[in-house]
Amino acid sequence: MYLVDELKIAFAMRLYNEWVLKFQKPDWSRNPEFGVIDTILELRPDIFHLFKSDIVGSEDISVFGRKDTPSVEQIVRAAIFKEIKGYDYRELEFAQIDSRICATFIKLDEREPFCFQTFQKYISRITEDTLHKVLVEIVKIAVEEGYEDISKIRQDSTVVKSNIHYPTNNSLVWDCINESHRLLSHLKEEIGTFSFIDYTKSAKSTYFKINVTKSTDKQYRLFCKQLITFTKAINQVSNTVKKKFGTINAYIIVTQLEALIPTLVQVYNMAYQKQIGGENVPNDQKLFSIYEQHTDIIVKGSRDVLFGHKVNLATGKSTLVIDCQIPKGNPSDRILFIPTLDRVIKNYGRIPRDSSTDGGYASKENSNYCESKGLVNIVFNKVVGSLQNIATSLKMETMLKKWRSGIEAVISNLKRGFDLRVCTWKGWNHFKAKVMWSVLAYNFRVLTKMTLHRIAGTA
Repeated sequence: MYLVDELKIAFAMRLYNEWVLKFQKPDWSRNPEFGVIDTILELRPDIFHLFKSDIVGSEDISVFGRKDTPSVEQIVRAAIFKEIKGYDYRELEFAQIDSRICATFIKLDEREPFCFQTFQKYISRITEDTLHKVLVEIVKIAVEEGYEDISKIRQDSTVVKSNIHYPTNNSLVWDCINESHRLLSHLKEEIGTFSFIDYTKSAKSTYFKINVTKSTDKQYRLFCKQLITFTKAINQVSNTVKKKFGTINAYIIVTQLEALIPTLVQVYNMAYQKQIGGENVPNDQKLFSIYEQHTDIIVKGSRDVLFGHKVNLATGKSTLVIDCQIPKGNPSDRILFIPTLDRVIKNYGRIPRDSSTDGGYASKENSNYCESKGLVNIVFNKVVGSLQNIATSLKMETMLKKWRSGIEAVISNLKRGFDLRVCTWKGWNHFKAKVMWSVLAYNFRVLTKMTLHRIAGTA
């Protein structure tokens, strides 16, 4: 009897151990993409050191305590997993529990998953400059493995839109009145004795009337009425920030109101100058969103006007993105050409043999600069005037023109596959970081596919 019981216990323990071993062993065959990325990160731990200054600064991470904070490596791995999968932070938190691959890749080691606030806190600290350095290191790995040789370079620009509604003077004025009311409401909740006048009801009614009114004279009268209400709202905010409040929360709200005043004045001046004075406002003096104030107006050729930022990309023959820049304003492609070429030469220590771009980059200055740097084939998709493409043969020129069109697929992949049509991250620095994270995730995907293809070919 006892022997049978012991055999049953032994069998149960063996079965348990087999299941434990099965689930503890990372099975990358189910997701070889992350298996390759894991291998790259294991072989290149120096990549994590690039992130350390952004995430923890100059402080050393303590080796004592309960380890409730993820390590730099775990934060970086979580960010890579998040971007490749297209998750938000809440989905990333759930994936740590739901996905064995996620838990293994982030190296949870049977620990409780980290909450989404923790990852958001640290990942949001990573800057564009750091991500660009990592981008260069990933491309260098591809060069070492023979996937890329920087012998060719093609450039193109695209626009990543900010997460804002279409800006009009009417909507901006309403946004300002509504935002000032929101902050004043929070202040009243904090300080019960504080009172203010609510202008949102009349302002909202006038806002909708302006939207549906086509008559210029009627719009003029409505804007006059709305700007009078707006002036009252600005004066109310200005008077509020002069008062003294005793609590810390009230002080924070008053500080936000004080920071809002220059925006209110700028929007008022824009609306008055255009709608009342009938004068055009220069683009560099315009504000397109009171929430995403970094937003630029971008016009490419005869296409629709877009609100966001221009992104200039350069790729090599492997379709890896070898350089990415997000300039402020709306500089022409011609201006972006030489700085991009210089960065590629500096970062990789190699001078490309071929350069191919569309007609927006074409200029005699750019062509001469390429020649001075030692490039052999310099091809623009369209040339005007006396400018001529430089190529060793007509066949080479035609081939480079066709090859240039491939960068359109890269841009489409970034926008569709990595959700880069509209940037939902807030603020200028976070906007740039989001673009770089998407580009970095795209490069990881391209590099892993080339690696898996090579493994399949040698198997």
